[in-house]
Amino acid sequence: MLLTTVMLFALAAVLGVVLIIKVFKDEETPKAVVYSHGGAAALALVLLIITYMKQGESLLLISLLIFVVAALGGFVMFGLDISKKSIPKWLSVVHALAAVTGFILLLYAAFGA
Repeated sequence: MLLTTVMLFALAAVLGVVLIIKVFKDEETPKAVVYSHGGAAALALVLLIITYMKQGESLLLISLLIFVVAALGGFVMFGLDISKKSIPKWLSVVHALAAVTGFILLLYAAFGA
C-alpha cells in the first residue's frame, strides 16, 4: 500500500507542475488536470492515513501532517479556481513546498529507513 501511496503522490506532483506553470503564467488551469491532481492527492492521503494507522511509524506521521497542510492550501486554491478568482502565486509556492517536503519524507520512510 505504501508503494501505491508513493506512486499516487508522484502522479499528483507531475500534475501539480502543470498547474503551477499555468498559475505563474496567469493562464486558466485545465479543469481535468485540476480534478486529477486533487483526486490523486486525496486518494494518496487516505492511503497514507491507513498506512500510518497500521504501521505507526513517526516519519509517516510527520509526512502525513505536512501533506495535510499542503491539502489545506490545495482546498483554498481549488475554491478560488472554481470561483474564477486568481490564485495567489505565493500560495501555490507554499503548497508545492509543503507537498515536496511531505513527499521527500514519505520516500525516506518507504525506501530510506
